Amino acid sequence: MKVLVIGSGAREHALCRSLSLDPDVTGLHCAPGNAGIADVAELHPVDALDGGAVAALAQRLGAELVVVGPEAPLVAGVADAVRAAGIPCFGPSGEAAQLEGSKAFAKDVMAAAGVPTARSYVCTTDEEIDEALDAFGAPYVVKDDGLAAGKGVVVTEDVEAARAHARACDRVVIEEFLDGPEVSLFAITDGITVLPLTPAQDFKRALDNDEGPNTGGMGAYSPLPWADPKLVDEVMASVLQPTVDELRRRGTPFSGLLYAGLAITSRGVRVIEFNARFGDPETQVVLARLRTPLAGVLLNSANGTLDEQAPLRWSEDAAVTVVVASHNYPDTPRTGDVIEGLDEVGAQDAPDAYVLHAGTKFDGDAVVSAGGRVLSVTATGADLVQARERAYRAVARIRLDGSQHRTDIAAKAAGV
Repeated sequence: MKVLVIGSGAREHALCRSLSLDPDVTGLHCAPGNAGIADVAELHPVDALDGGAVAALAQRLGAELVVVGPEAPLVAGVADAVRAAGIPCFGPSGEAAQLEGSKAFAKDVMAAAGVPTARSYVCTTDEEIDEALDAFGAPYVVKDDGLAAGKGVVVTEDVEAARAHARACDRVVIEEFLDGPEVSLFAITDGITVLPLTPAQDFKRALDNDEGPNTGGMGAYSPLPWADPKLVDEVMASVLQPTVDELRRRGTPFSGLLYAGLAITSRGVRVIEFNARFGDPETQVVLARLRTPLAGVLLNSANGTLDEQAPLRWSEDAAVTVVVASHNYPDTPRTGDVIEGLDEVGAQDAPDAYVLHAGTKFDGDAVVSAGGRVLSVTATGADLVQARERAYRAVARIRLDGSQHRTDIAAKAAGV
């Protein structure tokens, strides 16, 4: 089949890489893509938020499956426009994508479905904000109700910082702090059948030891050797299936990728947030371990035939990804810096390690930075120790002026 992927980040590069390895994919396109995706897919310019433009491009290319990567196009209803043009699309409707587009909507769905989550208040006035902060106390968890590219959440001991972030939002969700390690669990669904993927853990803070500001994610690993073997079954029963069932009951069935961000607390599993698409950077390690060809799974989701899908096959190997970010990320990042060393990774580290591009573009023949998170350097190995060693050996070959990366991705889980 011919497949069109919408997006331009490392998540889309990971998706395109997996699709390019699928023998059933006879043509692979990406819009708008980036300098790395150009190696595995044909790139096309498009406004990813314009559903009509995306649908027209898919028709022109003869695409038989469209995969919408980022959250903003999904919330904008791009998947609806593609489906209206008669083309199968992997990704929820704009209405169902409100599960990510509105924290308040997600809380309402969870309450109706009996899904365990943090107690919270939805606030629109200064008085409501102050009451909520007083009710929960430190550490304060303050979430912009809308999309904020992974940077709309503040977790702080400083009540003034919490209040300032809350007041900068039109509508804000303030909730109790959840203790315990975090886990990301993705599930592919067609609105009825739910197919869980393998768990991963990402690293939200900019600096080692989980210090510094929240980011879109600085690295990830899979599997989780410390996690309860029954975790996936438990989350399926208490979180994923009830949420999909509740959305279908409401008349807004969710088809696509349902991402549960979880806290493994002293009182059990709690949902921190839902996303309506593959997570970045967790996708990079989850797809690195997936052995089942990807296109057919996504098409079954899009066509409502996921009940016909054979069980997914996974590699026993571990995977680690390390994000190389530009100078000053996550504040205003510097862009336009030349990236060197990419060919060296390809020549000396492949296939055990490879580079997925996030914020890159071509400047003549050179590849330059074009965003905050620039690259996801990904590696596999027999265990997390070996995968980490391979990932960081490849990171050391990358030269990007002023760049930054965490040095402790998966270190604790690997016991190093």
